[in-house]
Amino acid sequence: MTPLASAPITTSTAPVAEPPARFRDLLASEWIKMRSLRSTPWTIALTTLFVIGSAAAAALADYNNLAGLSPSTRQPPDFLPFDAYPTAGYWTLMLVAGSIGAITVVSEYSSGLIRTTTVAVPARGSVVLAKAVVVAALWTAVGTAISTGSFLVSQAILNGRHAGVPITHPGVLRALLAPVCALIGLGLGVLIRHSAATMVTSAFTLLMLPTLFSQSKHWSADINHAMVISAWRRLVQNWGPSPDSHMFTATVPGSWIVYALWPLVAVVLAVVVVRRRDV
Repeated sequence: MTPLASAPITTSTAPVAEPPARFRDLLASEWIKMRSLRSTPWTIALTTLFVIGSAAAAALADYNNLAGLSPSTRQPPDFLPFDAYPTAGYWTLMLVAGSIGAITVVSEYSSGLIRTTTVAVPARGSVVLAKAVVVAALWTAVGTAISTGSFLVSQAILNGRHAGVPITHPGVLRALLAPVCALIGLGLGVLIRHSAATMVTSAFTLLMLPTLFSQSKHWSADINHAMVISAWRRLVQNWGPSPDSHMFTATVPGSWIVYALWPLVAVVLAVVVVRRRDV
């Protein structure tokens, strides 16, 4: 009589499903991607120096112009805070913020990393929202630092002629522009997905398109005032229109609405498009 061979006991274990990525995990991932781009810190540093340097140059020009003027013949104080926001510096800031906002998306499309991202996180809309939060947070911090630095440097120079104003002066705290442009760039990056085309479209939309519409006619002025750069200009220029001016002037509340709508529409369109389109 032969003993029965004992059959090995086998247990089948089903693979354990990975828990879905949480939104804070997506934020951490997007921050690592942003920080790992070597060009980002250098670009931000050089842009900061250029914008603050432009403000110092504008303030020095007014400093020299004020040398031969008595207090009674000087410009009203509302004009002098504008030295902190020179056009050359802030146009550069708009281009850089829009470009880096776009790079957060188009760099993944050009490298093919977007396929890995969407496999790991099928919820594409959540990925775009995480990118938008990281981009907005970064450029809010950068824009605040640049605006504050530009104001403090320019007013320190003007204080040499007793012409500076405090940071609580009306209109000073309206200069935050960078996160608006960065989110617009991100939205364009999702829509276009090609680096060169996105950069050109971003520059044209932010800087060139408003110049096509004058402020001398009502319908044209309405379009002009709906542009980001026109809204920024109205918010930082703390003086009203000249009494003999024939131009239509934007309102401060309307400019704030423009600030809010552009990035909101850009991000919403990006989320809708990325959900409906293959990578």
